[in-house]
Amino acid sequence: MRANANLVIEGRLLKLVPYREEHVPKYHRWMQSEELLEATASEPLSLQEEFAMQKSWFEDEKKCTFIILDKAFPSDEKLPDQSAAMAGDVNLFFNDPDDSTVAEIEIMVAEERSRRKGLASEALRIMIHFAVKELNCSKFVAKIGDTNHASLSLFKRLGFHEVSYSKVFKEVHKELYVTNELLESLDSKLPELEYKEYESL
Repeated sequence: MRANANLVIEGRLLKLVPYREEHVPKYHRWMQSEELLEATASEPLSLQEEFAMQKSWFEDEKKCTFIILDKAFPSDEKLPDQSAAMAGDVNLFFNDPDDSTVAEIEIMVAEERSRRKGLASEALRIMIHFAVKELNCSKFVAKIGDTNHASLSLFKRLGFHEVSYSKVFKEVHKELYVTNELLESLDSKLPELEYKEYESL
C-alpha cells in the first residue's frame, strides 16, 4: 500500500516499518513453524513464493502490512535487513465489498522473546490509530481461531466485541467501531508516537 510504503511509526516499545524484500528471508523462516501457520491460517510457501507474495502485498492498495521491530533488540548496523529486531507483523485488509472504510486487522508476534511484553497491544493500537487518521477507517474486524485464547483476550481488552462464530473455520469474529471515546483512549495511550521516513530509519 502506498500509504505506508516509506513510513515508520515509532512507539514506546516498538517500531512499525513497511514489509520490504529485505525482511522476507526471516519472515519465511517464521512461517515454517506449524504453530504460526495454524495461528494465522496460512499455508507454507517456498522462499520464492514468499518474495512474490511480499511484492504483491506491497503493491496492493487493499492490504497494509507493517513489520514489528522490537526496540529491546536494536538492529545490528551490519544487518541492513533489521532481522535482529524483527518480532512479527500487523496487517489490515480492506476486503468489504460494501464499505471501503471497514478493515480486517490481524497481528502475529512470531518471536518468543518478544511475547508477553505488551508489543502486540501497542502494535494494534498504533495500527488502529494510523488506520483511522490516515486511511479513514470506521470499523475493524478481527477473525481469531477459537483456540487462540491469548489473541481472544488481547482483542477483548482493546474493546473488540464478539459478533459471530464460524463453525466451518472455527473462528470467533469480533468488531470494533471507531468512536470519539476510542480516539481519546488511543491518544492517551500513545503519547510518544513518532512518524519517520523508512529510508532515514
